[in-house]
Amino acid sequence: MSGSGLYTTEEVYRLLPSVYRVRDVEQDGILRELVDVLTTQVNVLAESLEQAYDDQFIETCAAWVAPYIGDLVGYRTLHGVVPQVASPRADVANTIRYRRRKGTVGVLEQLARDVTGWPAHAVEFFQLLVTTQYMNHVRPLAGATADLRSAAQLELGGAFQAGAFDRFAHTGEMRRISSRSGRYNIPNVGLFLWRVQALRLSESPLVDADGAGLRYRFDQLGTDKPLFAAPRTETDITHLAEPLDVPLPLLRRYTDASLAALYGAGLSLSLENVGIGDVHVCDLSDDPAVPGTWAHEPQPADTFVAVDPVLGRVAFPAAPAAGETRRATFHYGSALSIGGGGYDRSPSLERLDPVENVSGGDPLGPALAAVESGGEVQILDSDPYAAPATITATAGTVLVQAANRARPLLSRADQVTLALAPNTTVVIDGLMLAGGPLVIEQSADTEPRTLVLRHCTLVPGITRDPDGEPHSLGRASLIVLHPFAQVTLDHCVVGPIVAVDGAEVKANDSVLDACGRNEVAFCGRSLGGGLLTVSSAADRETGDGLAAGGHLTLEACSVLGKVHAEQLDVSDSLLMAELAGGDAWQWPVWAERRQVGCIRFSFVPPGSRTPRRFHCAGADPAERPFHASLRYGDPGYMQLRRSTVDAIRMGASDESEMGVTHELYAPQRESNLRIRLDEYLRFGLEAGFFYAT
Repeated sequence: MSGSGLYTTEEVYRLLPSVYRVRDVEQDGILRELVDVLTTQVNVLAESLEQAYDDQFIETCAAWVAPYIGDLVGYRTLHGVVPQVASPRADVANTIRYRRRKGTVGVLEQLARDVTGWPAHAVEFFQLLVTTQYMNHVRPLAGATADLRSAAQLELGGAFQAGAFDRFAHTGEMRRISSRSGRYNIPNVGLFLWRVQALRLSESPLVDADGAGLRYRFDQLGTDKPLFAAPRTETDITHLAEPLDVPLPLLRRYTDASLAALYGAGLSLSLENVGIGDVHVCDLSDDPAVPGTWAHEPQPADTFVAVDPVLGRVAFPAAPAAGETRRATFHYGSALSIGGGGYDRSPSLERLDPVENVSGGDPLGPALAAVESGGEVQILDSDPYAAPATITATAGTVLVQAANRARPLLSRADQVTLALAPNTTVVIDGLMLAGGPLVIEQSADTEPRTLVLRHCTLVPGITRDPDGEPHSLGRASLIVLHPFAQVTLDHCVVGPIVAVDGAEVKANDSVLDACGRNEVAFCGRSLGGGLLTVSSAADRETGDGLAAGGHLTLEACSVLGKVHAEQLDVSDSLLMAELAGGDAWQWPVWAERRQVGCIRFSFVPPGSRTPRRFHCAGADPAERPFHASLRYGDPGYMQLRRSTVDAIRMGASDESEMGVTHELYAPQRESNLRIRLDEYLRFGLEAGFFYAT
């Protein structure tokens, strides 16, 4: 047999008596051809026998066998819709190990991590109660007063991270922990979950804040943005999670106290060519006494580099050498894996020939010119690039994509025009575009053109101010002027969209962000003072938007702003809009053709003019979504709070959340956790879970 455990034709042929093989040679090898066919079937049987043996073990069995093995040990099935925990293989494999430690806090923490896929930390709240000490069983950690000299511990306690690592003593609370009202009581165990993930950007250029080469920001858009810690992997079930084991947003004193575990190659943060001994963690907030400077920044005679993880700032004592680019590897927080980012995009990556690789901020024009008739341009890093004036496709498919886990920033002051020949496709994957809109120009023919944006960010507000606010409120980030164009948005974040009548825009798991509920998120082109001023091709602004856009289809999307479309088809989405005083609009969500299309399992603001609805929310004023943040760039961007009513949090077609957070399946994860807590929680104890982020 071969090394793969399969038979070759020669091996099976040699099993025949030699007389038959000799005569077969004389007759042109007809028998050998038959053996070749039989060998294929023999290998099918051999593989089946091999798999039958593997199916006896949970580590190697086929996916369909795992529930049957689980049934042998009394495994209770869970909701398998969450991709991260869809397979019960690990849960079944650990069932016996869990039951040997049933009722212990270590098992509860491990179960919370396994069944939700989120980092978790378990706290026995009765350990934190203020009690009178019994001298035969002294508890040194149960102090009645806070140690005010422990600055790092004071940062971790209190409201930070919902009190997950609070070690101070508390008086008792009588409210039920299951309702998240009370915590510190004798029977209470709390499980803290981190929904915001820490995403890594490797060797990303720092953004000069003032052009002097002294003050920089980590964020590629030049905004103040907090840094996060990369969580460590726990290997022992008895080990309770510590602050370094979860994706914490970094605070100054805690970062300074734990710098050896956070700073360096392969850790949470590192600056190129800067050792840990040269790093000082401090507050680099704006200095009110000297406008245009930061507090505590190093002076020219200093040798250290100042880092502020809360604001995402870094200050150097001297400017860089000529031609030197200052780079950093760091982690930022995001609740969603959408838009350009440092997350895994390998399932969606494509490959086209020929391939033109670009890196180091080199011009994109020559590479794009080489693939105009079909091919791929791959950007290998997270450097800033000058966006081309035009992306041309003369035939086939032109693919422009970032390497996996890279987030290059393409900037342009006016616009990026897509010059698409009839029946051509442009696919853009993993990029961030700022400074100007992406435009599909009008053409005289009636042939279709296709644009696919996948895991891309067309920055809402075009650019961002240093404090994170949109620089150009309401300006369109995508303009579709060809009435036969087809646009697909897949896991994207985009600003307002202008699409003429006849164009089709389909979006799934995406955000359409107009930076305000009373701004315009989607509409058509208005001539002479409307939403789109076409007098200047380089400066197309957003206006009233009274002209209807084309056909808009939304699947599990969140839309912040008003919508005016010719036809609407919406499912599992949030449409968050409202009318301002003196607004010329009549309805926040406005469909011209109400006899076609449908809105199902979605939130629609009151007073909207839409096609028929099915199981929608929004008619009751109490039914409205509450988000951790609606500002692009914040770690909790578009993340629903638990205070949102169940009609929205569990109102999608599969009882998941409405909106872009639909694919997180948070209600199903919570249900899985409750099932496991009922099975493993010790009698007499009560558990509740809290979201730390």
